[in-house]
Amino acid sequence: MRKAEKHRRTKETDIRVRCDLDGSGRHEIDTGIPFFDHMLAQLARHGRMDLEIHARGDLEIDGHHTVEDVGLTMGQAIREALGDGGGIARFAHAYVPLDEALSRVVVDFSGRGYLVYDARFETSMLGGLQTELIEEFFKALAQEGRLNVHVASIYGRNQHHIAETIFKAAARALHQATRVVAADGEIPSTKGSL
Repeated sequence: MRKAEKHRRTKETDIRVRCDLDGSGRHEIDTGIPFFDHMLAQLARHGRMDLEIHARGDLEIDGHHTVEDVGLTMGQAIREALGDGGGIARFAHAYVPLDEALSRVVVDFSGRGYLVYDARFETSMLGGLQTELIEEFFKALAQEGRLNVHVASIYGRNQHHIAETIFKAAARALHQATRVVAADGEIPSTKGSL
């Protein structure tokens, strides 16, 4: 049962995340930022991960603390659900198009958090989400999930499409990398641990 539940409470946010890596894509998400909820729903649905996220943050200031702390908490939940990572594929990549936009995400559950992010948005806001916070979300996810994440928006004009292809590609890559492919549960590393 590759499931986990994490709770993070600070003076700025109160975040609860439940995830099941072997789910069907069911989701219940409420962060107070509608466009962010929509993007997280893409992660769940296209990553075939059951995901519950309930977040309350200081949105009267802006969305930064909420988005970052959701990323941190979700990364912790994914890492805990994976356990020692025995038998997983570990590496994966996905390309996802949406009309004129195309993005690529590559992941490695290496045990080391690192983000390379190459996406530019022409608008500063999408449905209440500051577009610069998309990078902050993936940075936090990589840090606490202890995985390498390489995000590239290859091309696109519609800003919504660009964001959605990034989250959908991340969903597909996360799903593929967390699949159990070795029945013997061998750790996919010459070091013997991730």
